[in-house]
Amino acid sequence: MGNSRLATLLLTALAPAVWGTTYVVTTEFLPPGRPLLAAVVRALPAGLVLVAVTRRLPRGSWWWRAAVLGALNIGAFFALLFVAAYRLPGGVAATVGAVQPLLAAGLSAGLLGERLSLRTVLAGAAGVAGVSLLVLRADARLDALGVAAALGGAVVMATGVVLSKRWASPAPLLATTGWQLVAGGILLLPVALLVEGPPPASLTGGNLAGYAYLAVVGSALAYALWFRGIRALPATDVTFLGLLSPVVATTVGWLALGQDLAPAQVLGGLVVLGSLVVAQTRRSRASAEQKAPLPEMPRTSQRS
Repeated sequence: MGNSRLATLLLTALAPAVWGTTYVVTTEFLPPGRPLLAAVVRALPAGLVLVAVTRRLPRGSWWWRAAVLGALNIGAFFALLFVAAYRLPGGVAATVGAVQPLLAAGLSAGLLGERLSLRTVLAGAAGVAGVSLLVLRADARLDALGVAAALGGAVVMATGVVLSKRWASPAPLLATTGWQLVAGGILLLPVALLVEGPPPASLTGGNLAGYAYLAVVGSALAYALWFRGIRALPATDVTFLGLLSPVVATTVGWLALGQDLAPAQVLGGLVVLGSLVVAQTRRSRASAEQKAPLPEMPRTSQRS
């Protein structure tokens, strides 16, 4: 794996790693029962700041493309995530969401012409199994609407990643990121007001710090890195990196909140990391084989 590709992978991986801290920030710093408000605060202010800083608005077809991508990557994804989180245990939602790399691989084959290999399918299946070991509990209850919402969230996110790859934006990265955050935030705002009502009248310093972290680090920085990775890497490779989120969330819960970490969870985390390595190395090996010089044919002596 080349140094440039490795650096891009590591920078892109920072985005799902940051998103893995969302749970502890939400539970420890934000007012309870306001996940949609948190989603709006994550998206809309950060997007408006990026648009203001870049001073670049969409042109032509990018008005509707930015709206579609913002709805898929931000608005619809956050809303479905909210429904799944309320109707399912976190482990079930995370396990269902772990099918996203497999969905992205199928969509990439159809829309981007990428080859769907058995190696990718097996790595994706291993990722789902690893996440289930990491976060799923034996007494977890299932809810049809919750499972549908979690699966829908995986579908819209995978579709958003693939379409972001297919529609190469002519604008700078931060401008494109801002457009999508604004579009997603505008979509979420009326839903949040309808479901949760107006924001709390008073917010503590901890609440403000939590919201600031989600907006600046969790959105402006993380999504810029995420969309940068989509531009530079195959869409399927990017979605595999999303499996880092439950690994980081479990690790942070163990370190910061004193949550128990069973041997099966450790095994699940190792399986997830193994699937990531397999998924990310397959292309570099293929490229190396394609670039390798052909062996020279032995020269035969000719007599005049």
